[in-house]
Amino acid sequence: MKQIFFILGLIVLLACNKSDADPDNPETEQTLYFPPTNSGNWETTSPESLDWNIAALNELKTFLSDNGTRAFIILKDGKIVVEEYWGKTILNTEDFNSDATWYWASAGKTLTAFLVGLAQEQGLLNITNKTSDYLGKTWSGLPEEKEDLIQVKHHLCMTTGLDYGVSNPDCTTPECLQYKADAGTQWYYHNAPYTLLEEVVSTVSNQSYNAFTDENIEQTTGMNGSWINLGDNNVYWSTARDAARFGLLLLNKGSWDKTEIMHDTTYFHSMVNSSQSLNPSYGYLCWLNGKTSIIVPGLPNSFPVSLSANAPADLFAAMGKNGQFIEVVPGQNLVVIRMGEAPDNSMVPVVFHNDMWAKINAVIN
Repeated sequence: MKQIFFILGLIVLLACNKSDADPDNPETEQTLYFPPTNSGNWETTSPESLDWNIAALNELKTFLSDNGTRAFIILKDGKIVVEEYWGKTILNTEDFNSDATWYWASAGKTLTAFLVGLAQEQGLLNITNKTSDYLGKTWSGLPEEKEDLIQVKHHLCMTTGLDYGVSNPDCTTPECLQYKADAGTQWYYHNAPYTLLEEVVSTVSNQSYNAFTDENIEQTTGMNGSWINLGDNNVYWSTARDAARFGLLLLNKGSWDKTEIMHDTTYFHSMVNSSQSLNPSYGYLCWLNGKTSIIVPGLPNSFPVSLSANAPADLFAAMGKNGQFIEVVPGQNLVVIRMGEAPDNSMVPVVFHNDMWAKINAVIN
């Protein structure tokens, strides 16, 4: 049923997709504002001062509220222009607010990609090395000659070739990691190979994943989230403002204000651009708009549409189950955060996401 909803959504996108272009949109020269790391202060800009459409903004807020949203933030040049909260916390004990935490779901994949890049920059790993160099032989259930084809980079690109049809695609034990295709020849959104990157980083850094995240990102940016094991998955939880801090870090190409967190500009560029030709809408665990085709979670097929017809072509995003979005638009110095419940019954809320951007466009254009 969820696949039917998704395919219907793709039909809608095919009908309204305006462009398959992949432009190199120039970034603005505007200096970005960065909130302090040791307080909750965050400068704001009024939508009126930006000449945004207030009636359309009210319609956007109603749309978000009606579709299960808990938190929504728009940053312009790093400053908060829109910040709204609805509903209850995850435990349903109090009203959702700026201090409430929510799960990132697979939006945390992009945070992991950033952490892998930092581990490589520090000389702890090389993404072109075999995964077995870090996890040992027989980390999978593959014959050695097939296991040796898999590099860390394939985990970042979703091209390990592991069998996604196993009974539990989240399981990371060798019996669940079986051969389907040679590494680099198949694209499929497979959670287990991604999750193993946590073990790679923790092993090479000799730290817990939370400690590595805190030391390398959170302390500098003021983020205060936490990785929590939920079954086979390791999920990042934070406030919406923490997510906005990560989005601002991505907008500034891996630097927090004047402090470079990621010095490796080549890695960052690869992370937010097409990482392979099978699914050009995917970088290193990061979704990309404005491409000529896309393969989405849950389906092996490629569709001749971009991620979102209504969103800016230069948008790249961390995206997770039930519509967890951390979205960056370099050409407009925008960061958009949406956290909340599933807006519909689809596996990937592509129609909701496209409609959300239609309403955002009505506000800002």
